Amino acid sequence: MTKNIRNIAIVAHVDHGKTTLVDQLLRQSGVFHEHEQLKERVMDSGDIEQERGITILSKNTAVHYNDTKINIIDTPGHADFGGEVERVLKMVDGVVLLVDAYEGPMPQTKFVLKQAFDLKLPVIVCMNKIDRPEARPSEVEEEILDLFIELGADESVLDFPFVYASAKQGYASLNPEDREGTMKPLFDAIIKYIPAPIDQDDAPFSLLISTIDYNDYVGRIGIGCISKGKISVNEPALIVNHQDPSKHLKVKTTGIFEFEGLDRVPVEEASSGSIVAISGIEGISIGDTLTDPNHPQAIEFNKISEPTISMTFRVNDSPFAGKEGKFVTSRQLRSRLFKELQTDVSLRVEDGESTDAFKVSGRGELHLSVLIENMRREGYEFSVSKPKVLFREENGQKLEPMETVIIDLNQEFVGTVIEKLGRRKGEMVSMTEPSGGYARLTFDIPARGLIGYRQEFLTDTKGSGILNSVFKGYEKYKGDIPNRKTGSIISFDTGVSSTYGLNNAQERGNLFIGPGKEVYEGMVVGESPKGLDLEVSVTKTKKQTNVRASGSDDALKLSPPVDLSLEQAIEFIEDDEMIEVTPTDFRIRKMILNTNARYKAAKNK
Repeated sequence: MTKNIRNIAIVAHVDHGKTTLVDQLLRQSGVFHEHEQLKERVMDSGDIEQERGITILSKNTAVHYNDTKINIIDTPGHADFGGEVERVLKMVDGVVLLVDAYEGPMPQTKFVLKQAFDLKLPVIVCMNKIDRPEARPSEVEEEILDLFIELGADESVLDFPFVYASAKQGYASLNPEDREGTMKPLFDAIIKYIPAPIDQDDAPFSLLISTIDYNDYVGRIGIGCISKGKISVNEPALIVNHQDPSKHLKVKTTGIFEFEGLDRVPVEEASSGSIVAISGIEGISIGDTLTDPNHPQAIEFNKISEPTISMTFRVNDSPFAGKEGKFVTSRQLRSRLFKELQTDVSLRVEDGESTDAFKVSGRGELHLSVLIENMRREGYEFSVSKPKVLFREENGQKLEPMETVIIDLNQEFVGTVIEKLGRRKGEMVSMTEPSGGYARLTFDIPARGLIGYRQEFLTDTKGSGILNSVFKGYEKYKGDIPNRKTGSIISFDTGVSSTYGLNNAQERGNLFIGPGKEVYEGMVVGESPKGLDLEVSVTKTKKQTNVRASGSDDALKLSPPVDLSLEQAIEFIEDDEMIEVTPTDFRIRKMILNTNARYKAAKNK
């Protein structure tokens, strides 16, 4: 016996339209009233997700189609949040693989598809953005089939349908030429090709916790799919720890919720095949199994890929420390970082060399910068170091993490990009020309070669290039990579920046600040193209005299300052620099603030 349920995950590379597709499935299944005003990408509920247009956390929703309930999980497309995808696939019985009809399979497409094949999940391929003028469905079809064969798909998986869709326009079809309709063909494909969960209500209860949510009123909420049996409110259960299955903890469920549209609906009982959120269970973690107390047996949990880069988070010790932040002590910083581990399985936090420093390891710069941004908005004040890759040693050989990079860019910029990546130890794997004067370059490059490159890449391609990367694995150390070519312009006094002081400083390079900004000794206020660090006084004011001179009293003109984003600042800093992060601002500074002390330290190296 099977149930009228389908559990699916929508997976794809970043910007291929997963969240927009979920919007349409929700709209066309009648979850919203016709007159209801909806914002775009309704599943991207976080502030940072809305601002950046990316999905960071996987989200659950459910729609009804005819008499079938379809549980849908919207997953992140960025490689840095691949840990989210890896674990939620254990909740579903199949995946909808979304592929851009122009871009075709990209690095993250391959990553998520491999995860699905490893779990032997059936796949429906949905070719999105079919209405793009430059769409090339037949070529992309061949590329997808090649990818399936490359990943070793067996014959049962290869019997999959192609659905052609425009999530933005709200239609899907089995014919690539259609340009109107509804999402009905996609709904029908899900019902036909994704298996329903088998009815196992009579077996002993077991549920793998795949996601953790937190609510100030009810505490931790465990989300997962019930593999076997039933669970009722206030029924005793047992937590089996995934790291040590011999460790058991007796608990009682105080609330069970199923997903309906964007809401969680309380239910008295849930049975096998249902995706549920269970509240009131303290001490539960991702990967733990909730079971019948009489039949304690752990469900196998996917091993999450290890982090590849780390940063040091430390207490802020600048002259402005404590002025802007609400949480500034090492105890508060430590507590917040370890709290993040409860919901982010890809993150690692260790105590650092001193009591006020912590080593935080993640999947990439974006992964860590989103954590920094969230903490900043919560009122935390701290400083962070330059990212460092995590090396390994095997059989006496030094290994380093490698990335596969796919770059789409205009033909005229190909030579510059190949030269720059070559200097960073990148090896070109392929070069193709899909259409429209664009070229696609594929490189294998050390992860450390990409640190600090993305901003340079945008400059080199005049903002038109697209760079995507995914973790490839560990390989033999490729040798030294040259440091940043530019130097820092550093303030050697404390005060308020003046137009007169900045006018003198801007002759040395590009400035990061404008007039009227508070600065301190050792703070980085600009970038010098000469590759050397320069000390300047940006607080200097013009001496007043009673003598007028022709021309010298004209208004000074300053170039607009370079407004760095947090990611750009992380890419910019060198090993002897840090970023001071506060709720209102972030500043780049030298680790040793005093000019003389910094000079002596450099001399003694």
